[in-house]
Amino acid sequence: MGERTMAIEPFVTLDFVEPKDKSLAEAEYQVSVSIADSNQKKQRQMWGTTRALINNCVVGVTEGFSATLRFVGVGYRAGLEGGKLVLRLGYSDPVVMDIPEGLAVTVPIPTRVLIKGIDLQQVKLFAAKIREWKKPEPYNQKGIFINDETIRKKDGKKK
Repeated sequence: MGERTMAIEPFVTLDFVEPKDKSLAEAEYQVSVSIADSNQKKQRQMWGTTRALINNCVVGVTEGFSATLRFVGVGYRAGLEGGKLVLRLGYSDPVVMDIPEGLAVTVPIPTRVLIKGIDLQQVKLFAAKIREWKKPEPYNQKGIFINDETIRKKDGKKK
């Protein structure tokens, strides 16, 4: 799907293990991550972080990441106009958002937005920026929901 680069700390070392039989279609290449000194807290922290970032890069380039936004509420709509995302959320004017580079945004129906890209952080960040306009609220169950997000309904005032 794409290409990604990543900076690695100098004390982190990567070892690439090639499969014994490369002729098999499901031959698995492995990357092992190690650090210079396992007694230093900073190095232990970056050990797991580096492994997770490498995994996200591999998954992003091979499969890609996606986020689905659901618009729940009367008149909440989304659309694409001129390469920009236009949100109609009950304000006097529509909200126009530029789509970041590297992301693909589609609107299959007016109450759904699909965001796809190879960088998990970028996909989730853009989804969060859209959600900021109308966060889900627990009394009327309205707002913008990311993926399968749900909130518990609260009871209103009781006399």
